[in-house]
Amino acid sequence: MKATTIYDVAKEAGVSIASVSNAINGKGNIGKKKRDEIFKVMERLQYQPSVIASALMGKKTFTLGLLIPDVSNPFFAEIARSVEDLAHHAGYSVIVCSTDNQDERVEKYIRLLEQKSVDGIMIGTGVENTEILLQLAEKSVPIIMIAREVSSMPVHSVLTDDFKGGTLAAEHLLQLGHRRLAVLSENFKVSSSVERVRGFKFALFEAGVAIEPEDVVSCVSTIRDGRRAAEELIRRDDGPTALFCCNDLLAIGALQAAKEAGVRVPEELSVIGFDNTILSTVTNPMLTTIAQPMEQMVKLAFDLLVGQSEREDAIKQRIVMQPELIVRESTGKPQ
Repeated sequence: MKATTIYDVAKEAGVSIASVSNAINGKGNIGKKKRDEIFKVMERLQYQPSVIASALMGKKTFTLGLLIPDVSNPFFAEIARSVEDLAHHAGYSVIVCSTDNQDERVEKYIRLLEQKSVDGIMIGTGVENTEILLQLAEKSVPIIMIAREVSSMPVHSVLTDDFKGGTLAAEHLLQLGHRRLAVLSENFKVSSSVERVRGFKFALFEAGVAIEPEDVVSCVSTIRDGRRAAEELIRRDDGPTALFCCNDLLAIGALQAAKEAGVRVPEELSVIGFDNTILSTVTNPMLTTIAQPMEQMVKLAFDLLVGQSEREDAIKQRIVMQPELIVRESTGKPQ
């Protein structure tokens, strides 16, 4: 069967070859409606422009990279799905890379994405070695940080006010009457978790409530490690009456630990998470958590990234979204 050509697409769409080329490369004065029609014809005819040829000619490849810590974390899975949906409607493909917050993986994937001549990279993972990003910026590869930031670099970032989220969690638990509190944090390299813990501690300090260094436990960002850390805290003689977990996975681990230890939630232990993923509504009890406006974050980040590839000299923006406390069943007054 003969491969579909740009001529076939132009004929089927009732436009010139130049119009199809402009639609593919994001050039010319083609309206959104006409561009969408051309992309629908391309999809129907299964036309694939040569990405390699486009890259060699310095044209757009309509491919984006997305770096996330772990696709099995529902928060990042939802980000990936939203990015892919937006990309599909805009005629882009997305290469999703799970980094496990490891710099060597970040570096490996960034080299791969460079080889693929992607039009931009969205980074939702911790990056300790900012030299990697500086090299990218020097090569004029558009970058945007989502749900993370690198304060030492001038790059676009869209994130939640994590400090505020931490204070919301603390204020909720303090209002319920808790005074013995502990935290399950992600790795202290992760900027969002550092800010969440900082906000939590600040609200406790303001209320005159002490929290000791050993009450803040660093975890691998998994349900299993959340369960391990919560088990240790629950076994203490002066164990906490409330746990703030820096993401929903850790909170679910804490719920499992409480159940296995015969500790009732929320009567004997209150648990609050962060992210408001789909998992927070399917636990028993359902999880109180801090919501991030994930869909708005992705939309803003996507628009900034795509726009940045067309305006290289754009002023770098730092957009901070407001978190929201979602009260469900896993928090209550201490007995």
